[in-house]
Amino acid sequence: MDLEFLINTLSLGSLYALLALGLVLVYGILKLVNFAYGEYIMIAGYGLYFSATVLHMPWWATMIFGVAAAVLTSYLTELAAFRPVRNKSANALIVTSFAVSIFLQNAVLILVSPRARAVQLPPIFSQTVNIAGATTPVRNLLIIGTTITVLILLSLLMKKTVLGMAMRAAADKFTTTRLMGVPANLVISAAFIISGLLAGIASIFWIGRSASVDPVTGAAPLLIAFIATVMGGMHSPTGAVVGGFVYGLLFNVLSITLPASMISYRDAFMFVIVVLFLLFRPEGIIKGGYTEERVG
Repeated sequence: MDLEFLINTLSLGSLYALLALGLVLVYGILKLVNFAYGEYIMIAGYGLYFSATVLHMPWWATMIFGVAAAVLTSYLTELAAFRPVRNKSANALIVTSFAVSIFLQNAVLILVSPRARAVQLPPIFSQTVNIAGATTPVRNLLIIGTTITVLILLSLLMKKTVLGMAMRAAADKFTTTRLMGVPANLVISAAFIISGLLAGIASIFWIGRSASVDPVTGAAPLLIAFIATVMGGMHSPTGAVVGGFVYGLLFNVLSITLPASMISYRDAFMFVIVVLFLLFRPEGIIKGGYTEERVG
């Protein structure tokens, strides 16, 4: 296998795995596909822009500021929008997520601009490196290393801490977990905070590909995250990660196998693959602990 293709596939899969994992963490507990998740990525991008352009922070501080903006936005939307309707129907939660998404997009349109803004990133994001004859952008290696680190830390959090074990239990049997004395608000808020953290980290590398951000920046990564979770398994964090890497692999394979005249139809082929997954493997590649139970 060509080394450059392997690195590109791993880097793309790593980015998609982070996106999918952030989406499925909230779904596992609330049974909610949070359509505002893409806006967390967009807010992180504007955090990068604002901290670098207006506040003139050093590059490492802009990264922290952007991620913090996504985390804060995710937590505040849970507190102000989702928590009041948790006892309502599943439809109410879905409508609320759409409402939050539209509100955040329009807030940026009004307060900033509908035009794309250039985001200043450290020089390393535009540098390339040669590995065994294969030339690849340094940011590809950074996203692979970052994803491995995040997955290890998240795994330790889930398996070795009380909060992590409570979140895993809540994702399996929420009502039983509450009866055992685990505070629902803490578990759900933690899921949103981690989801925002993953969105913020992924945003750095998503924005890094174009070095710009606009009010609809989050639409594409949200769609990718949703497709990856469907392929990997909506009820399993591990499945979401696997789905992200499978999506990245299929995307790259299509990129090099499709003729130039059909490259523009690449997304259509991906949707066909997703439909096939829904028909023949609706639970995804990895079947998680599924339950119809909803948070009340």
